[in-house]
Amino acid sequence: MVETVLRARGLVKAYRGQTAVAGVDLEVRAGERVALLGPNGAGKTTTLFMLLGVVTPDAGTVELVGHRLPEGRTRALAQVGFAAGYLPLAERLRVGEFLRMYADLYGVDTRGDAIEVALRRFGIGHLRGSLGTELSSGQRTLVGIVKATLHDPRLLVLDEPTASLDPEVALRVRRGLLELSNQQGSALLVTSHDMSEVERLCDRVVFVAHGKVVADGSPSEVSASFGRQDLEDVFLHLADRQAMAAPVVEAAMEEGPS
Repeated sequence: MVETVLRARGLVKAYRGQTAVAGVDLEVRAGERVALLGPNGAGKTTTLFMLLGVVTPDAGTVELVGHRLPEGRTRALAQVGFAAGYLPLAERLRVGEFLRMYADLYGVDTRGDAIEVALRRFGIGHLRGSLGTELSSGQRTLVGIVKATLHDPRLLVLDEPTASLDPEVALRVRRGLLELSNQQGSALLVTSHDMSEVERLCDRVVFVAHGKVVADGSPSEVSASFGRQDLEDVFLHLADRQAMAAPVVEAAMEEGPS
């Protein structure tokens, strides 16, 4: 039986009287590569932050790698990785020093080769001696992903992992993530606005619109269910519907954790 690493039931969240998330259910199993998709204002970011315990739901439950949130959040996050292009790096540390610091926090034996393996996986071994101030935005993204994978997490959550990256770097990210998933069995939960990237990386997509899950299946199944050619057509269709409907406030970043 395949282990479930993430289980959410009936998630609800409102801000200032506006419902951002209206009863989301989601499961991710070990080794799955799942995209959580939706147009701006659909409730995607608020859902993601509730799944990580950053935002407390008004109703519903989250179980993360076998631990119920919020009580078990610390134990759960020890087995979860998170990466996003907007997270800062320590500019006055060299990449190797930065990664050793996080390896210590994760309880990874830095005398072994975990850091070297992770650097090679994403093709940036040559950056280990570089200062944070010397890195390009794409290199910063890669280092952030390497940091999030040092402990071979059971679940790796990535918020727009290839946003603003050139095609060669995006390919390196995708190959590294596929290697981690295939070799270590890590599940991936990815948010992205790049539908072609999603189709290359993920075997399952979950679309959120108006605060609810409106589709869940393989990329081809979801496209067919909407009568569309591909995920980009589905995304544009849902974005049009979102724009025409009454606004749903997705303000987790602005409001901050509750």
